[in-house]
Amino acid sequence: MADENQVMPSDNGFDAGGEPMPQGAILTQYVKDLSFENPNAPASLQSTEQPRIDVNVAVNAKRAGDNVFEVELKITAKAMTGDDTSFMIDLTYAGLFGLTNVPEEALEPFLIIEAPRIIFPFARRIVADSVRDGGFPPLMLDPIDFASLYMAQQGQGSQVGNA
Repeated sequence: MADENQVMPSDNGFDAGGEPMPQGAILTQYVKDLSFENPNAPASLQSTEQPRIDVNVAVNAKRAGDNVFEVELKITAKAMTGDDTSFMIDLTYAGLFGLTNVPEEALEPFLIIEAPRIIFPFARRIVADSVRDGGFPPLMLDPIDFASLYMAQQGQGSQVGNA
């Protein structure tokens, strides 16, 4: 049996060597800021032309207390039909994450990659619902590769808190 030599973690938060294992939990998540604008209504609602939609995403993380971090996912979208703005949406969706025994070198990647990946589906739904409630077809955002965003930030010299 090949599985005999595998080291399995115990259920008490320690690995087989007695070292504490990294643990994380979502403490809460919430809308921090939401704005939807439909500046050219009702004309924008009657257009048959497909709007151009520009979407931008940013991630910011900061310490909120002992072993508690706030991760903000900021999503902005602007739809243009010709030279006219059809709609604009600006959402900052945040989550509080409790992290213990996470090595310092793993902290930033978790906060900038994994935490936003966890809260993204909730932010995506809010964007889709808000755009739909504004009279347009729902804006269904594609899944986001937060690892690529993190690598791009690293290439620009950004650090946690300055995203």
